[in-house]
Amino acid sequence: MPLSSFQRRAFLAGGASLLAAPAVLAQGARVPIRIGNIPVIGAAPIFVVDKEGWARDAGLDLTLTTFQSGPHAIQALASGTLDAYVAGIAPLGVARSRGVDVKVVAATASGENVFVAVPRLAQHFAPGVAPAEAFKRYKAATGKPARLATQPAGSVPNTTLQYWLWEVIKANREDVEIVAMGIDATQQAVLADAVEGATVREPALTIIQKSNPGIKLVEVGDKLFPGQPGTVVAVTGALIAKQPAAVQALVDALVRAGDLLNRDPDKAAPAVAANLAKGIVDLEIIKTALKSPATRFVIDPREVIAPSKAMEAYQVKLGSLKEAAPLDDLFDVRFFEKARRPG
Repeated sequence: MPLSSFQRRAFLAGGASLLAAPAVLAQGARVPIRIGNIPVIGAAPIFVVDKEGWARDAGLDLTLTTFQSGPHAIQALASGTLDAYVAGIAPLGVARSRGVDVKVVAATASGENVFVAVPRLAQHFAPGVAPAEAFKRYKAATGKPARLATQPAGSVPNTTLQYWLWEVIKANREDVEIVAMGIDATQQAVLADAVEGATVREPALTIIQKSNPGIKLVEVGDKLFPGQPGTVVAVTGALIAKQPAAVQALVDALVRAGDLLNRDPDKAAPAVAANLAKGIVDLEIIKTALKSPATRFVIDPREVIAPSKAMEAYQVKLGSLKEAAPLDDLFDVRFFEKARRPG
């Protein structure tokens, strides 16, 4: 909802005080931050910040809640039950267009979503066969369109898949059927052979290919959507206004986490596994996923602004967004620019 005059004054006051805000909160102070996240490797930086104890050391008390898609996490953010969001960028544009006061203060990953095909579809993606032709051949062979699983409309995976299908490979709409479902359900559908293809992120890619080597990685993230923007960290305007030092401490810790993940993923893996895998997924799978072609950790929010604008424009074309909003207003890069770098 739009800011009241009082909230605007508070926001401006908070922004001014940010310049002088310490990276670590006053001794004894502890700021609770309720964070909604999705269960993907792209969210790894927040898992590292949490499990390495860096947030606690900075005076933050993080509570992480898992959601099965960005749009689901947005609903909780809009209702006031979350202070921060770690998921795809696309739903945030929709949220701001509906009056949700939220700002992106950091990125975590880009190019996460890749397209995979189960064996009966993968056989048609032969060398020299265009992707659109592969879908056509599947339809001709089975009499049915290929069912492709992805997350709900308005999400990054859904938008990315549609861009690839309709704008990049120019697939015939009669040859494919998009089926929206949650992240875990997508992985299960691929493993159960209930769909022919899907957009997946890590660790799902590593898990499903280990379970069935016949599942083919057809296309990587940047080929699905150029510069594909992925997971970001967004916080409410209220948190920025009331606790700018806490937001700065969080971004400082995210920068540190991104450095560790890029420099020594094996060392970061246990912290990621503790939050993401919860003992269900083998640590070696997490280590592999952290080094996957579907994994690129990027903390600088400025890197995803241009591709986010392109994605927003495509959401308008798809109808999942009524009109483009000024995305520059969605990003608050001051915290990253001030963040203390490791070393």
